[in-house]
Amino acid sequence: MGVFDAAALDFIAFLRKAGIKYWQVCPLGPTGYGDSPYQCFSSFAGNPYLIDLHVLVQTGLLDAETIHPLRAMSNDHVDFGALYHHKRPLLFAAHTAWCKASRPVLPYGNFDEFRRKNAAWLSGYSFFSALKDHFGGQPWWEWPADVRSLAVAAKSPLKRQLADRAEGYEFIQYLFFGQWEQVRAHAARHGVGIIGDTPIFTALDSADVWSRPKLFRLDQKTGRPKVVAGVPPDYFSADGQLWGNPLYDWDAHADEGYDWWLQRLRANFALCDIVRIDHFRGFDSYWAIPAGSPTARTGNWEPGPGLKFFKRVLAVMPEAKLIAEDLGELTPSVVALREATGLPGMAILQFAFGGDSKNLYLPHNQRANSVVYPGTHDNDTTLGWYATTDEKARDHVRRYFRVGGQEVGWDFIRSAYASVANLAIIPMQDLLSLGSAARFNTPGKSQGNWTWRYRHDDLTKLSGGTAAYLRELAKLYDRIDEPKTI
Repeated sequence: MGVFDAAALDFIAFLRKAGIKYWQVCPLGPTGYGDSPYQCFSSFAGNPYLIDLHVLVQTGLLDAETIHPLRAMSNDHVDFGALYHHKRPLLFAAHTAWCKASRPVLPYGNFDEFRRKNAAWLSGYSFFSALKDHFGGQPWWEWPADVRSLAVAAKSPLKRQLADRAEGYEFIQYLFFGQWEQVRAHAARHGVGIIGDTPIFTALDSADVWSRPKLFRLDQKTGRPKVVAGVPPDYFSADGQLWGNPLYDWDAHADEGYDWWLQRLRANFALCDIVRIDHFRGFDSYWAIPAGSPTARTGNWEPGPGLKFFKRVLAVMPEAKLIAEDLGELTPSVVALREATGLPGMAILQFAFGGDSKNLYLPHNQRANSVVYPGTHDNDTTLGWYATTDEKARDHVRRYFRVGGQEVGWDFIRSAYASVANLAIIPMQDLLSLGSAARFNTPGKSQGNWTWRYRHDDLTKLSGGTAAYLRELAKLYDRIDEPKTI
């Protein structure tokens, strides 16, 4: 897994050289089951694996020898298990050394000020994480009753007993946010903005649910969900997708003026310039699956908070720049909600082919107020998709673009640049012309995702002729300046 080091700055230099104005990232939270950034232990915290340890060596908090085992890890894929066993202990060791050194001020500002600024979520997250370690990684609903929620755990003797461990987690967050802020500031100086991503749902085993259980549809006796999130059978899966996230009690959120969501979005905008809201259609209606169901085939569409939610967000945060991930089954009411909010939606080129000329994702049907992608993190790479899709779709691609099919990845990239969509986002795998082996995520598959990584020498290859060609495309299709308003 890459970290916030010089390689990240080199990537920003490539973006600038290529005339690219935005860098889109997946959620940056601490990943849990399945290593998915959409199943995090917190909706507010950052992923410790992204922290650059070399800075801690330079500041004397770690010895250089201690990070050698990390150098032996693969450059081609992320080994989350190895990171857990080798990197996490080093971060806590750095905290211990920092305390012994009388808590010097690091290049990230004052630690106590960071704690105060983020107290609304940080104290609960750190205590939750310390308890999780104390109970051997068990999910919170398997903990003793006297610590099964923040409200009761605050009175437990474990609060004092685990104080040092909890502060260690706060220190790690201090490092994460401090380093990311430096990367983001560097990007801003080079004219590159960051597009972030907020999952609509939270993980069940998270500090969010443990801290605020009344905001979720849980059984009051067991604390387990009554219904869980997912989607019915779709393009990705014949059985649908059973995500298993707890669903929100939207009435409880409305009673609080959607304050928890406002805090969450503020936290996102502290990290990014634009935020993509995942599974936008869930704000119109969401698929509620009875807890314990073996697949997502069984469920009901239930109403989401609708326009009322977005009016509240835009009233409190009028400058917020949001993108609606409006994929999936787009009913008229979902389209109406997107239009009423004025948010740009998404167009996926891989979804455009194999049907008729009315497909909304075909370039001639795309809208200006949208963001176009060859594919997203949930799709195969474009080369992988073309190699595995049916001949009808491949023939459609060749006839539509008037090409022979030898360079479909770049045909899709050029189409995205030429689109009327105000913003075009190209996956790194497509820039590198990679096949299915570089796929990032397969929806409905719980393990083996999120491990692909590019290597620094890959970036070196792109920084020459490819960067110049991308800049030429940006000039050719009027994308070299700031995009039109989003």
